[in-house]
Amino acid sequence: MRIRTTVAAVSGAVVLSGLALPTAQAADSHKGHTKITKVVVNGGKDIVIGTADKKITMTVTGTDPKGIKDGFAALWYGKKLDWGRLDGMLGPAKEPRCTKIDAKSATCRIVTVAHPRGLKNSTAGTWNVVAGLLGKGRAENHVIKEKYKTVRVQRATRLTVNASPEPVKKGEAVTVSGALTRADWESRTYAAYTGQPVKLQFKGKGTSAYTTLKTLKTDAKGQLKTTVKASVDGSFRYVFGGSAASPAVTAAGDFVDVR
Repeated sequence: MRIRTTVAAVSGAVVLSGLALPTAQAADSHKGHTKITKVVVNGGKDIVIGTADKKITMTVTGTDPKGIKDGFAALWYGKKLDWGRLDGMLGPAKEPRCTKIDAKSATCRIVTVAHPRGLKNSTAGTWNVVAGLLGKGRAENHVIKEKYKTVRVQRATRLTVNASPEPVKKGEAVTVSGALTRADWESRTYAAYTGQPVKLQFKGKGTSAYTTLKTLKTDAKGQLKTTVKASVDGSFRYVFGGSAASPAVTAAGDFVDVR
């Protein structure tokens, strides 16, 4: 594959060293005894992308009676693996590196870089992983899996909280406001995340756990606002449980002194 891996997205071929397979072949192509045993993307965690470039590491582990020569992996979003018609694709950013485990097996490390300006907001969610390995035996011994597994690619979220007034008299109202925003890849800014359920929680001074007081929904500007009666010193925070397109996020607690 070498440096030509990045050409794959343009030329319509998956390239494994000297072996080039057109995308029509790329769907679960297999010859010989080369096998993929494991694929790990981003350390097994969801991929959360904000407004800055993000490096993503993928590893493909496998075996071949003669050993592993090369490896390949990429993330893609769409109905089928057609390089020219995909809604999203994250391919290798540099030459993959394969590390020998033993005479028959190896792990190949592939690095890609997600540039928010090249992503569509509508593609946040489940992406597919195409992975391949080239054996050291006969020149065409290989395995490529079009959908070896899926991963979640999400738009980063931010959540704020502000409780006022500070200090407040016991029995008076405390106004707790905040805002939930998420990365807009296309404009590279953070924008309102509207209509989302968010929990308001409180932890009294000297206690170790937060308790949920109520659940609110963000308004058309992604904002939150509610009032509660002040009873004891403590901290208020908002908690968003996440969605398929954006991860969970918890605001830092805001302490209120009750007098």
